[in-house]
Amino acid sequence: MRTILALLVLVLAGGTSFLLRRRQSDAPAQVRGAVPFQLNLKDFSMADKKWLVAVFTSSTCDACRDVATKARVLESNEVAVEIIDFLEMRDLHARYQIDSVPTTVIADIEGIVRFATVGPLTATDLWAALAKCRDPKVLSDVPSCRDENHDH
Repeated sequence: MRTILALLVLVLAGGTSFLLRRRQSDAPAQVRGAVPFQLNLKDFSMADKKWLVAVFTSSTCDACRDVATKARVLESNEVAVEIIDFLEMRDLHARYQIDSVPTTVIADIEGIVRFATVGPLTATDLWAALAKCRDPKVLSDVPSCRDENHDH
């Protein structure tokens, strides 16, 4: 008799637990590492350059320092490079909803983001991404941030 009663209580507890879990909604999904599609160039000091390489960083991040160093080399008559540190420019991180660093963005003269990536980046990949942005026929094997492999 005790065994049947214990089994009945166990089944009742399991059924109640199952029903309660079904009634609770799932936690909302959070997308991390989202990148902007458009930049307002007035937020940056481009000085009429055709391209902007913006690197969103944090001074406490070693990978950020590495990407910023690689990006600075790209500065030229046509390319502006801006390093946007979280501690110094929180407003820009918030405006563009940057929640992961380093985030590297390449935008054209109209502010349209032509390439973006989150995380560490090799110098070769950064150079190739800028080359592809400047001439899409070049380096057709370099992925863009808007293809099926790099949407999020």
